[in-house]
Amino acid sequence: MTGYDVAKRFASSVGFLWHAANSQIYPELRKLESEGLLDSREVPWGSKGVTKTEYSINEAGLEALRQWQDEPMAYTPDRDPARLKAAYFEMSTPQAAENNLSEHLSHFENQRAQAQDEINRIDAGTSPNLVRRLQGTPEEKRAATIAFKRFAYEGRVAQAEMEIQWAQRGLELLEKLYGPRESWGDLREG
Repeated sequence: MTGYDVAKRFASSVGFLWHAANSQIYPELRKLESEGLLDSREVPWGSKGVTKTEYSINEAGLEALRQWQDEPMAYTPDRDPARLKAAYFEMSTPQAAENNLSEHLSHFENQRAQAQDEINRIDAGTSPNLVRRLQGTPEEKRAATIAFKRFAYEGRVAQAEMEIQWAQRGLELLEKLYGPRESWGDLREG
C-alpha cells in the first residue's frame, strides 16, 4: 500500500480501533522501512512520469509483529476529557453540562453504529479489509482471523454502550440536582 492507502485504511476499519493522523503515517512508514520491517518500491502515478512509494511488509516485519503480539499489553495513563469535564460540571451551567453529555452520547452512538456495521460486514463476508486479509491467510487460520476481528469490534460496541449509559446517567443526574430542564433558566446566573 502507499501512504495514501494506509491513511484510507485508518479512516475506515482500522481507524475504529486505532487513530493515526496522516502526519504520523508517512514518517512511521519511512521509519519502519529504515528499520528493515517494510520493503518499498516506486510505482507510476498519473500521466506525467510521477511516482509514489508503495510499501509492503516483509518477513522481518511479520516477525516483529509476531513478537509484538507476544509482549504484555502496555497501558498508557488515561487522559479522559469527558470525565475531567464532568468532575467540574458545577463550575458551569446545567445547559453546558447537558450539551457536553449530549455530544458524548451522540459521539458514542455513532461509534457503536460504525462498529456494529463492521460486525455485520464481517458476518456477511463483505468487510473489505477482512476480505483482503483473508486472501493471504492460510485456510486453517481463517476462522480464527474472522473470530478475532469480530471480537475486537464487539469490544468497541460494548465500550460505546458503556459510554452511552454513563452519559444518560449524567443527564439524569442533572435533573436530579437542578430539577426539570425547563427550570434551568434560573440557574444561568447562579
